[in-house]
Amino acid sequence: MKKKFAMNPRKGSLEKGVRFLLAGVLLLANLSVAAAQKDKKKKKDQAQPSDSSKPLLLGDEQQIDYLLSEMLGAWQIGDVEKLHAAYADDVSLVSGGWTPPVIGWANYAPIFQQSRARMQRVRMDRSNSYIRVNGNTGWACYQWDFSADVDGQSVQSRGQTTVIVVKRNDHWLIVHNHTSLSPGGAPSSPANTTTPQPTSAKPNGF
Repeated sequence: MKKKFAMNPRKGSLEKGVRFLLAGVLLLANLSVAAAQKDKKKKKDQAQPSDSSKPLLLGDEQQIDYLLSEMLGAWQIGDVEKLHAAYADDVSLVSGGWTPPVIGWANYAPIFQQSRARMQRVRMDRSNSYIRVNGNTGWACYQWDFSADVDGQSVQSRGQTTVIVVKRNDHWLIVHNHTSLSPGGAPSSPANTTTPQPTSAKPNGF
């Protein structure tokens, strides 16, 4: 005959107390982990500000103005690669001289390089710029003052330029450049030449 043992009430209460204590410890541990993860996430979010805190992009007119500055800066220092970044591959360029328009960057680049190689101490100042935008098309006109040593001779000229720009892949590019010399602003003839070459000292590189 099996002998039945009566449960000790004190022992049962002790076991329940231990269970409650373990449950409380586990709950506190889970809360601590969750709090640590939340704090870590908060610090990460603070270290990486949201896109709303990033500087706002320039407006289209300001972007075109910056494009013109970059283009003339590249022209001034003779950086053909940086200059190319401002011009579309299918650009057309008209000079103030009696010469045919140049169509395409591939045809213009060697003209620019040959012309720029003859110049030293180049300075180009832009003023009175006017820029308009209509959708993905824009245009700008500005006056310029140029000075340099061309073939060893000091040359100065001034004139005006009008460009047409288009927005391609969120980037403005010059697709047409028309430059004119102002009356009385034609440069003197470079040394060792038999004919005047006013187009050798204009900001479109002719």
